[in-house]
Amino acid sequence: MLLAAPAAAAPRAPLIWAFGDSLTAGYGLPPAQGFPARLQAELRRQGVAATVRNGGVAGDTAAQGRARLRWGLRGLKAVPDLVIVELGANDMLRGLPPAQARANLDSILTELRARNIPVLLAGMRAAPNMGADYARAFEGMYPALARKHGVALYPFFLDGVAGQRDLFQGDGLHPNARGVDIVVRRIAPAARRALK
Repeated sequence: MLLAAPAAAAPRAPLIWAFGDSLTAGYGLPPAQGFPARLQAELRRQGVAATVRNGGVAGDTAAQGRARLRWGLRGLKAVPDLVIVELGANDMLRGLPPAQARANLDSILTELRARNIPVLLAGMRAAPNMGADYARAFEGMYPALARKHGVALYPFFLDGVAGQRDLFQGDGLHPNARGVDIVVRRIAPAARRALK
Protein backbone atom coordinates (compact mmCIF):
# COMPACT_ATOMS: atom_id res chain seq x y z
CA MET A 1 0.00 0.00 0.00
CA LEU A 2 1.42 3.38 -1.03
CA LEU A 3 1.05 6.34 1.29
CA ALA A 4 0.96 9.80 -0.21
CA ALA A 5 3.53 12.16 1.22
CA PRO A 6 1.93 15.04 3.10
CA ALA A 7 1.76 18.18 1.00
CA ALA A 8 4.15 20.88 2.12
CA ALA A 9 2.36 23.85 3.61
CA ALA A 10 2.40 26.86 1.33
CA PRO A 11 4.56 29.66 2.70
CA ARG A 12 2.55 32.43 4.32
CA ALA A 13 2.39 35.67 2.35
CA PRO A 14 4.41 38.42 4.07
CA LEU A 15 2.30 40.70 6.25
CA ILE A 16 3.10 44.42 6.24
CA TRP A 17 1.43 46.78 8.70
CA ALA A 18 1.31 50.41 7.57
CA PHE A 19 1.21 52.15 10.96
CA GLY A 20 0.74 55.90 10.83
CA ASP A 21 -1.56 58.87 10.48
CA SER A 22 -3.89 60.16 7.75
CA LEU A 23 -1.18 59.82 5.08
CA THR A 24 -1.12 56.09 5.75
CA ALA A 25 -4.88 55.82 6.33
CA GLY A 26 -5.71 57.22 2.88
CA TYR A 27 -7.64 60.23 4.16
CA GLY A 28 -10.17 61.56 1.64
CA LEU A 29 -9.80 58.61 -0.73
CA PRO A 30 -11.74 55.37 -1.30
CA PRO A 31 -9.93 52.47 0.43
CA ALA A 32 -8.80 51.04 -2.90
CA GLN A 33 -6.89 54.27 -3.65
CA GLY A 34 -5.26 54.64 -0.24
CA PHE A 35 -1.63 53.91 0.57
CA PRO A 36 -2.03 50.34 1.97
CA ALA A 37 -4.11 49.03 -0.95
CA ARG A 38 -1.91 50.70 -3.55
CA LEU A 39 1.31 49.48 -1.91
CA GLN A 40 -0.06 45.95 -1.79
CA ALA A 41 -0.96 46.13 -5.49
CA GLU A 42 2.47 47.52 -6.42
CA LEU A 43 4.37 44.88 -4.43
CA ARG A 44 2.28 42.12 -6.01
CA ARG A 45 2.95 43.62 -9.44
CA GLN A 46 6.66 43.30 -8.58
CA GLY A 47 6.24 39.65 -7.58
CA VAL A 48 6.03 40.10 -3.79
CA ALA A 49 2.80 38.45 -2.61
CA ALA A 50 2.51 40.66 0.47
CA THR A 51 -0.63 41.65 2.32
CA VAL A 52 -0.59 45.28 3.51
CA ARG A 53 -2.89 46.06 6.43
CA ASN A 54 -4.01 49.62 7.17
CA GLY A 55 -2.89 50.86 10.59
CA GLY A 56 -3.34 54.55 9.84
CA VAL A 57 -5.52 56.84 11.97
CA ALA A 58 -6.18 60.37 10.75
CA GLY A 59 -4.94 63.04 13.14
CA ASP A 60 -2.65 60.77 15.14
CA THR A 61 0.45 62.24 16.70
CA ALA A 62 3.42 60.07 17.62
CA ALA A 63 2.05 59.93 21.19
CA GLN A 64 -1.33 58.66 19.99
CA GLY A 65 0.40 56.09 17.79
CA ARG A 66 2.43 54.92 20.76
CA ALA A 67 -0.74 54.59 22.85
CA ARG A 68 -2.43 52.26 20.34
CA LEU A 69 0.60 50.26 19.19
CA ARG A 70 0.11 47.16 21.37
CA TRP A 71 -3.61 46.69 20.79
CA GLY A 72 -3.08 47.38 17.10
CA LEU A 73 -0.53 44.56 16.93
CA ARG A 74 -2.92 42.25 18.80
CA GLY A 75 -5.64 43.06 16.27
CA LEU A 76 -3.50 41.80 13.38
CA LYS A 77 -3.84 38.19 14.63
CA ALA A 78 -0.32 37.48 13.24
CA VAL A 79 3.13 38.94 13.78
CA PRO A 80 3.85 41.30 10.89
CA ASP A 81 6.93 40.71 8.75
CA LEU A 82 7.38 44.48 8.47
CA VAL A 83 5.91 47.57 10.09
CA ILE A 84 6.11 50.84 8.16
CA VAL A 85 6.11 53.56 10.85
CA GLU A 86 4.87 56.88 9.43
CA LEU A 87 4.23 59.34 12.26
CA GLY A 88 5.27 62.85 13.24
CA ALA A 89 3.54 65.04 10.66
CA ASN A 90 0.73 65.98 13.06
CA ASP A 91 3.23 66.75 15.82
CA MET A 92 4.89 69.20 13.43
CA LEU A 93 1.63 70.73 12.18
CA ARG A 94 0.59 71.35 15.81
CA GLY A 95 3.98 72.84 16.67
CA LEU A 96 4.68 70.20 19.32
CA PRO A 97 8.30 69.96 20.48
CA PRO A 98 10.40 67.65 18.28
CA ALA A 99 11.87 66.11 21.46
CA GLN A 100 8.36 64.91 22.38
CA ALA A 101 7.76 63.29 18.98
CA ARG A 102 11.22 61.76 19.10
CA ALA A 103 10.62 60.21 22.54
CA ASN A 104 7.33 58.66 21.39
CA LEU A 105 8.82 57.32 18.15
CA ASP A 106 11.71 55.94 20.19
CA SER A 107 9.22 54.04 22.39
CA ILE A 108 7.43 52.65 19.33
CA LEU A 109 10.70 51.44 17.79
CA THR A 110 11.82 49.99 21.14
CA GLU A 111 8.58 47.97 21.41
CA LEU A 112 8.85 46.66 17.85
CA ARG A 113 12.51 45.73 18.34
CA ALA A 114 11.63 43.85 21.53
CA ARG A 115 9.20 41.80 19.43
CA ASN A 116 11.82 41.23 16.68
CA ILE A 117 9.62 42.94 14.09
CA PRO A 118 11.48 44.63 11.22
CA VAL A 119 10.70 48.31 10.66
CA LEU A 120 10.82 50.78 7.81
CA LEU A 121 10.79 54.24 9.39
CA ALA A 122 9.30 56.88 7.08
CA GLY A 123 10.58 60.40 7.69
CA MET A 124 8.80 63.71 7.27
CA ARG A 125 9.93 67.27 6.59
CA ALA A 126 8.93 70.32 8.57
CA ALA A 127 6.88 73.08 6.97
CA PRO A 128 9.03 76.13 6.09
CA ASN A 129 7.11 78.37 8.52
CA MET A 130 8.34 76.26 11.47
CA GLY A 131 11.80 77.86 11.26
CA ALA A 132 15.27 76.46 10.73
CA ASP A 133 15.90 75.31 14.32
CA TYR A 134 12.63 73.41 14.49
CA ALA A 135 13.20 71.85 11.05
CA ARG A 136 16.71 70.73 12.00
CA ALA A 137 15.51 69.02 15.19
CA PHE A 138 12.38 67.55 13.62
CA GLU A 139 13.91 66.24 10.42
CA GLY A 140 17.04 65.06 12.20
CA MET A 141 15.16 62.77 14.57
CA TYR A 142 14.32 60.23 11.84
CA PRO A 143 17.88 59.32 10.77
CA ALA A 144 19.01 59.46 14.40
CA LEU A 145 16.32 57.01 15.49
CA ALA A 146 16.94 54.73 12.51
CA ARG A 147 20.62 54.55 13.47
CA LYS A 148 19.87 53.99 17.16
CA HIS A 149 17.47 51.11 16.48
CA GLY A 150 19.17 49.68 13.41
CA VAL A 151 16.06 50.00 11.25
CA ALA A 152 15.63 50.93 7.61
CA LEU A 153 14.92 54.59 6.86
CA TYR A 154 12.87 56.06 4.02
CA PRO A 155 13.90 59.71 4.44
CA PHE A 156 10.73 61.50 3.25
CA PHE A 157 7.33 59.85 2.90
CA LEU A 158 6.06 62.50 0.46
CA ASP A 159 9.14 62.42 -1.77
CA GLY A 160 8.20 63.25 -5.36
CA VAL A 161 4.84 64.68 -4.30
CA ALA A 162 5.54 67.54 -1.86
CA GLY A 163 5.28 70.97 -3.39
CA GLN A 164 3.19 69.82 -6.38
CA ARG A 165 -0.32 71.14 -5.93
CA ASP A 166 -1.83 68.94 -8.64
CA LEU A 167 -0.85 65.84 -6.65
CA PHE A 168 -2.78 66.91 -3.53
CA GLN A 169 -6.41 67.05 -2.52
CA GLY A 170 -8.05 70.42 -1.96
CA ASP A 171 -6.70 70.71 1.58
CA GLY A 172 -3.12 70.83 0.28
CA LEU A 173 -2.07 68.29 2.93
CA HIS A 174 -3.17 64.88 1.67
CA PRO A 175 -2.12 63.34 -1.66
CA ASN A 176 -4.79 62.58 -4.23
CA ALA A 177 -4.86 59.19 -5.96
CA ARG A 178 -2.12 60.22 -8.42
CA GLY A 179 0.01 61.45 -5.53
CA VAL A 180 -0.46 58.23 -3.57
CA ASP A 181 0.66 56.22 -6.59
CA ILE A 182 3.88 58.25 -6.77
CA VAL A 183 4.50 57.79 -3.02
CA VAL A 184 3.93 54.05 -3.45
CA ARG A 185 6.23 53.67 -6.47
CA ARG A 186 9.02 55.45 -4.62
CA ILE A 187 8.71 53.65 -1.29
CA ALA A 188 8.05 50.14 -2.68
CA PRO A 189 11.76 49.31 -3.29
CA ALA A 190 12.57 50.31 0.31
CA ALA A 191 9.71 48.16 1.60
CA ARG A 192 10.97 45.20 -0.45
CA ARG A 193 14.48 45.60 0.95
CA ALA A 194 13.19 45.95 4.52
CA LEU A 195 11.12 42.76 4.14
CA LYS A 196 14.29 40.77 3.47
